[in-house]
Amino acid sequence: MAHHRPRVGIERITAYPCTLSLDMKLLAEARDHDPRHPLEELWVSERSLNPTWEDPVTMAVNAALQIVRPEDRQDIELVIVGTESSVDFGKPISTYVQRYCGLTANCRNFETKHACYGGTGGLMMAAHWVASGAAPGKKALVVCTDQSRVHLGQPWEYVLGAAATAMLVSAQPDVLELDLDTCGYWTQEIFDTYRPTSTKEVGHADTSLYGYLDALEGAYDHFVARSGMVDYDAEFARHIYHVPFGGMTFRAHRALLRRGPHEMSLREARAHFERKSKQALRFNSRFGGTYTSATFIAMLGLIDADPELRAGDKVSIFSYGSGSCAEFYRATVGERAREQVASQHVGAGLDRRMPLTIDEYEALERQRAAYIDQSDYEVDQSGLRGLYERAYAGKGRLVLDAVRGYQREYRLS
Repeated sequence: MAHHRPRVGIERITAYPCTLSLDMKLLAEARDHDPRHPLEELWVSERSLNPTWEDPVTMAVNAALQIVRPEDRQDIELVIVGTESSVDFGKPISTYVQRYCGLTANCRNFETKHACYGGTGGLMMAAHWVASGAAPGKKALVVCTDQSRVHLGQPWEYVLGAAATAMLVSAQPDVLELDLDTCGYWTQEIFDTYRPTSTKEVGHADTSLYGYLDALEGAYDHFVARSGMVDYDAEFARHIYHVPFGGMTFRAHRALLRRGPHEMSLREARAHFERKSKQALRFNSRFGGTYTSATFIAMLGLIDADPELRAGDKVSIFSYGSGSCAEFYRATVGERAREQVASQHVGAGLDRRMPLTIDEYEALERQRAAYIDQSDYEVDQSGLRGLYERAYAGKGRLVLDAVRGYQREYRLS
């Protein structure tokens, strides 16, 4: 690793798990599909959902509030929100994060959009800003927040989800130190998945699959050229891949193993993946599709799940965003990684979600879709078996009360 840059990386990281869940086995049975498909081929067992008083804004703020401490408020001078689910084509979600986290007014803030890559783009911008020394001692807050559009009865229904992640980026990389000098990146303009309107989310399975794998190899080759790495297996203790669904990460891992010096059988490749990457899917398999948050939820899962991961270990991280852009980068596990991730209790948060019936899920998604693009509406916070009183009232979570003349009215519960 080059030493002319100051140390920089993730000081704290968390994920907001939402308050509702849907069981994929129940969904498959309701759709007359084989329940083994989501569980054994996609590796998705559950997904997170929001009540109608939550949206990408509330998720972003509720994630950030979990890691922003009072002493941080004067030090954070950059807020970046990565999303492909913004509630407004002009006003960025970052303004709400700055306001409701109580940050100083001297805070540069904006939103980044590049499908699932937007959060990684924000992380890299933030890390380079910290490393530049332009504002010595100051920190950046990077938030990823997304939720799926409505796809009732469609093939994509098993890979949908909702989540937000938040990262404090600073010169104190307690969780992960980033190697900014060797990042490999790659892009090509394609139509694999995209959101052409405020209500539609379009995907082409084959284009998406091959676009991901092309970008993985392109970004990896660029990383190799920049870093001089000769042995992918020996260089990294563990590997994290972008997770549109868990099963895709094995395909990615096998694609890179094929470029190594040793030919592996399918059985050997699967054993290698089980040892060096699969534990990263601990939380992704329960969140469902999380878009910009996916690699960071895998990061949280790996640190939480892998007892053999040690401070000082090198991990590879691959991020992909449809359309497309990809980045392959190297990070070093920090001294307080396990302690910091454990303090966030992500698994317990997932356990606390209220499971929905299929009827409740479908009604909720139809109601959410009906609100999109409406200039005026009041959000009904009753129903859902008393969820608001149980999970929100008095807990200081951001909620949406109403939209009046397109102005969104939020408050801390």
